[in-house]
Parts: sequence; C-alpha cells; structure tokens
Amino acid sequence: MPGIIAAVLFFIAFLINAADISTNDTFTSTNVMLLGLTALALHVAGIGSSWTYRRRR
Repeated sequence: MPGIIAAVLFFIAFLINAADISTNDTFTSTNVMLLGLTALALHVAGIGSSWTYRRRR
C-alpha cells in the first residue's frame, strides 16, 4: 500500500512541477516528492505490507 501512495504522490509532484502551479510554501512539488520518498522507503522496509508470519505452537 505505501508503494501505491508513493506513486500517487510522485504523480502529484510531477503535475505541480510540470504545470507550474503556484502553491503555498508547504505544498510545493519538492515537499510532495519527499513525502513520496518517505512512503517508498516504508514500502521497501516492509511496513504496511499485508504479509504476516505467525508461528504455530
């Protein structure tokens, strides 16, 4: 799931940058890209994945 969120955030950052949309200081294309990189790092680390490992007793 974080991988999909990262892809959406990268696409939004691309649109903001390509269309040269003026946004406030918080919602810039660089900040959205950094949020996407954070979500991608969480995805690569395995956080948010649906795989669970349970040991039987």
